[in-house]
Amino acid sequence: MARQLDEQIVGRFPVGKRLRVLDVGMGRGTQALRLARAGHQVTGVERDATMIAAARDALAGQPEGIRERMRILEGDGRDTGVHFLPGSFDVVLCHGVLMYVEEPDPLLAGLARMLAPGGLLSLLVRNGDSLALRPGLSGDWAGALAAFDTTEYTGRLGLRIRADRPATLTAKLAGIGAPLHTWYGVRVFTDTAPDGAAPPDDLETLLAAEERAGRTDPYRGIAALLHLCGVRG
Repeated sequence: MARQLDEQIVGRFPVGKRLRVLDVGMGRGTQALRLARAGHQVTGVERDATMIAAARDALAGQPEGIRERMRILEGDGRDTGVHFLPGSFDVVLCHGVLMYVEEPDPLLAGLARMLAPGGLLSLLVRNGDSLALRPGLSGDWAGALAAFDTTEYTGRLGLRIRADRPATLTAKLAGIGAPLHTWYGVRVFTDTAPDGAAPPDDLETLLAAEERAGRTDPYRGIAALLHLCGVRG
């Protein structure tokens, strides 16, 4: 996903431009830190205290210049209008958040308002069109049959999570003024890998295969996650 995001940034903005980035639901700050290291001004918003502590610990270990380019705010992604003026950011990230939001429309509209004209909205969501794959490949035939008729599933942490269908999200992005520019699949081949598994010796080859599948039909359409990139008109 990081490679996909970099591809979109390089293709949309002048080389060397310091971008204003908002990462909503930044978690441990992996993407936020990566972009700060690349020279961008990054604001991360997170409401989970444990995640905030982990992100601050990671940031504290960075050189001063990187620390100065990144700030962390405690808050809910649905309250971006409280903290920022419309059009304040060139890039807005919302990765792995929508699946935990029962009604995502207000959040999406708020994210779009944060974008300057021509700004990039990057969403990572659970693919509602591929929910039957994981149980099916695991031999859970009853679970696979049930998954065809729902957009909810139980995640690896035991939580009930909502998935999004690509066609529905495409329509919503158009409706909030950040129509879909391009999209990728994420975790096409590796979604059934056990948690905590050590990276394979041929990790770079695995990543190359995933990256190729994530941009190639029909493989990207069955990915566990979708990376959608919208552009503010």
